[in-house]
Amino acid sequence: MYLFNSNIYKVILANFVLIIFWHLVVLLACRVLPCSFFDFNKFLYKARAWEQNGKFYVKKLKIKKWKDHLPQYVATGGFSKRNLESFKKIDKKYIERFITETCRAEWNHFFCSLYFVVSFFINKNFFCAIIFSLIPIAANLPFLVIQRYNRLRLLKFYKKSGK
Repeated sequence: MYLFNSNIYKVILANFVLIIFWHLVVLLACRVLPCSFFDFNKFLYKARAWEQNGKFYVKKLKIKKWKDHLPQYVATGGFSKRNLESFKKIDKKYIERFITETCRAEWNHFFCSLYFVVSFFINKNFFCAIIFSLIPIAANLPFLVIQRYNRLRLLKFYKKSGK
């Protein structure tokens, strides 16, 4: 049984409302989960061989050209990288927290992208299911990539400075 099989305008409106709701639920979950949940040693956050310590993002995705043009979300009282002026002045606790926050943001964008599962359950029309699956994936993927790239860079610095 599909939730939406009426006219196209209702399908579009309902999907956008559900996408927004899905993102809000994921964001709320992300904000209430403890920092320990976002340990960079966990499987989801570990560096992959294909990432080549960040070279993949630089050479193939040209991340340095576009990453600073995307908006940054910082919740009220949340963590901001604005204090990151120079690696020479960084406190170890700050860098650990920054790494944790890249994991938190990656988790958020990854789970926001999983709306595609919902899309296939609620849309009768396969074309609509595809379209409304691709929207959250396309919207979240660049941010997910930025978090992985930043974490790889931060981990290099963290390891050099000794735990």
